[in-house]
Amino acid sequence: MTKNRVLAVSQVWLVAFATAVCLFDGLPSVYASPFGSAPHGTVTVDGVTVPDIGPLPTSIPAPSTNLNYKAKIELGKQLYFDGRLSKNGAISCAFCHNPGTGFADPRQTSIGIDGGVGGRQSPTVYNTAFNHLQFWDGRARSLEEQAIGPIQNPIEMGETHEHVVNKLSKIKGYQQQFRAVFGTEVNLQGIAEAIASYERTIISTNSSFDKYVAGDAKAMDESAVRGLALFKGKARCILCHSGPNFTDNQFHNLGVPQVGPLKEDLGRYYVTKAEKDKGAFKTPTLRSIVETAPYMHDGAFKTLEEVVDFLHVGGGANSNLSPLVKPLNLTPEEKTDLVAFLKALTGEPIPFQLPKIPKN
Repeated sequence: MTKNRVLAVSQVWLVAFATAVCLFDGLPSVYASPFGSAPHGTVTVDGVTVPDIGPLPTSIPAPSTNLNYKAKIELGKQLYFDGRLSKNGAISCAFCHNPGTGFADPRQTSIGIDGGVGGRQSPTVYNTAFNHLQFWDGRARSLEEQAIGPIQNPIEMGETHEHVVNKLSKIKGYQQQFRAVFGTEVNLQGIAEAIASYERTIISTNSSFDKYVAGDAKAMDESAVRGLALFKGKARCILCHSGPNFTDNQFHNLGVPQVGPLKEDLGRYYVTKAEKDKGAFKTPTLRSIVETAPYMHDGAFKTLEEVVDFLHVGGGANSNLSPLVKPLNLTPEEKTDLVAFLKALTGEPIPFQLPKIPKN
């Protein structure tokens, strides 16, 4: 199987979302929901109507070309933790998307092969099943496409797809599993599908917020309840962090200070070449956000309090600043309440056990 085959599958996945998702362009009066019609109603702030927040759907989106089942998920989990996908045998998917740190990277920007430092903070894998585009700039159109991207990145894994397939093809455990799961020898398409299948099981849900909106009035304390009202009103958070996964899956320029090894990062512009996308990055989910520090595309902020302070003053100075970003005039107590609500979005623990990776 070839990379073209992977891209073809991702295009099928994109089509499934095409009627449900609109790209941000200026300031529309109504945003489309990535879940189709908004299951929890809508909220209007300053004349902008967005899908309301609420519990996640009970079914996890998956392309018809890559349905999840136990053996495939287990294979994907092994590959996710296998450093042999990298050139030096040390950098696995889990190296930058660690289950112990919210399936994200606690470093400001990630470290790859031979100590190379990346220019962006590794986003969490939590709930990526609900994203129609992957990476901060949305360059990958499916989890399948995303899963194999870092392999050939010279700073991340520094390998080639062809060499990875050759390496894994010599491992008896992988030979047997690929034949059982896909009916084929080891191939790139199977690697992509298996890792994506595992990633679709990494779901943050059943948070205190979910329990609260389901009717448990004691699931959130008074501070978090006040923070919920601020989130949907004065603090304007819902304009970008809308819908059940707390993201509009769109791209916005917040004026985030550029820190780390890159002097400039134009984000979505590198993909679309559209002037409006300069400095715009994908809205991350806020589910289990307390686990995934630091924050923003370059890890500019270490704490949620720093993020709230930054947005409180209307973001950073930037000629392409999103019109959704405005000074909030929050009181110190309101800032505290807003952070309390964000902490209430922490999902229930995901049972985890390291996989047994084939040695030979």
